[in-house]
Order: sequence, then C-alpha cells, then structure tokens
Amino acid sequence: MQSNLKNPREGIEKAITSGDLPRLLHISGMLHGHFCPYSALGVKAGLRAVKELGIRSTGMEEVVAIVETNNCFSDGVQIVTGCSFGNNALIYRDYGKTAFTLARRNGEAVRISVLVERAMDERPPEATELFEKVVVERKGTDADRERLNELWKDLSFRMLDLPDEDVFRINKLSIEVPAYARIFSSIKCSLCGEDIMEPRARMKDGKPVCIPCSEQKYYQLAGDGISII
Repeated sequence: MQSNLKNPREGIEKAITSGDLPRLLHISGMLHGHFCPYSALGVKAGLRAVKELGIRSTGMEEVVAIVETNNCFSDGVQIVTGCSFGNNALIYRDYGKTAFTLARRNGEAVRISVLVERAMDERPPEATELFEKVVVERKGTDADRERLNELWKDLSFRMLDLPDEDVFRINKLSIEVPAYARIFSSIKCSLCGEDIMEPRARMKDGKPVCIPCSEQKYYQLAGDGISII
C-alpha cells in the first residue's frame, strides 16, 4: 500500500520547527533501540546545529554531517539532521570525540562537541555502577538491564532541559565540503553471482570477483581495534 505522505520526514521537521526535543528523542529511540544520555545529547546537538544554519535535509546530500564518534550520540544526530550512511550525507571520522559538524554545500558549518565532564555530572551513581556492570563488563542480569534502562530513560529526558551552553562547545566555521558521492555501475561476481559496486571488484583468473570470493584480506573497524575478515 502506497503512502500519500509527500515528505517522509514531516513529523521530524514539525518537531524541529517547534523545538520538540522529547518528540525527537522518541523518534531517535526507534533507531537506537533504547533511550540513553548520549543519544539525547545527539538529538540536542542536531537540533541546535539545524537551527544555527537554518537548514533542512531531504536526504539528497544538500546537507552533510561529519560525526567524530560511533557511539550513541551519532544516532541522535542522524535522526535530527536527516544525514545517514545510506543517503551518503553522513561522514564518519574516527577521532573518538563526541562531536559533529553540520555543513551546507557552500561550506558554511557549525561544529558541536560535548563537554563530557558536565554531561557526566548528571549521571546518578546507581546508573554509573549499572553501566559498568551491564555494558562494560557484560555481566548484568535482566533485572540490572531493565533498571539501567529506566534510569537512562529518566536521565535522557532530563538532559534535554539542560542549557546547550552547559553541555556543548559550539563553533561556527567554514569547511571544504566533500564532493557528492559518485554513482558507480554494478558488475556481477564471476564466482558467487552477486552484484558488486564496480570499484570494489577484484580480478581473479582474469574475471571480476567480489572481495570475499577474491580471498583478499579485508580490514574493518571492530571495537577499539582493527579486525581482518
């Protein structure tokens, strides 16, 4: 069944216009899977950046977000800005910083970084202890996880009320925006028969193959290091 909705981001755009942070956090939770303080900060940062630049996204790369971390913060940023890996408007720089930059195509941009100490001040001791047990040590019980989610949810929505200047460093700047993503043809792997983006194809015995079929080592980020698959 087709939808009559012309703008799939209509609900998000309305929440942005009205400054409805709780609504945006609810939507972010649909992607993130739960509510947590850093996804809330991502939502707050995304809204502040969009407001600062007066822009909106249709997912056609007219707006670009550059995230400097792969933690919970980035999911909040993606929801509000409309920039994602799938629409080629999200760029990941592995700096390990809870920060991101939102930019227009003309290079006008705003970078927002989290003042981690101030954000951590809001976390109650019980949540800190459960975080270590459930997330860091992976030893929590179902009851521990449920309690942590309750504490995180409460903390997340309370953090939305904090003044931006208390939890963020905000800088206007001008950057060189990366070019639009190139569109490549697909070719078929001669061994498994699956389609491959042309520049990712390899040659084996004179025929195009995908990376797994080529038996070439492929490196990917895994946690705090690099794994070879």
